[in-house]
Amino acid sequence: MLRIPCPNCGPRNADEFRYGGGASVIRPAHDDPDPEAWYRYVYLRENPKGAHREYWQHVLGCRRWLVVTRNTANHVIAEVSLAGAGA
Repeated sequence: MLRIPCPNCGPRNADEFRYGGGASVIRPAHDDPDPEAWYRYVYLRENPKGAHREYWQHVLGCRRWLVVTRNTANHVIAEVSLAGAGA
């Protein structure tokens, strides 16, 4: 089972967290009227193999958002930081 080391609560099972998507995906500006930009943001995502930065929320713990660097091939977590803390 995947265990995520929450900086606030310590290592916890992944079922305490909610996946929030890739942390490297850039959202278009709120007032951007370009439908192609929004289409690419919503539907065209990479499916990387290897190290990938992701958002996870600790919903059954401290409720904080985290940035987790996880290897998608073997689920090894290399780094975890609080989102918004220089992430």
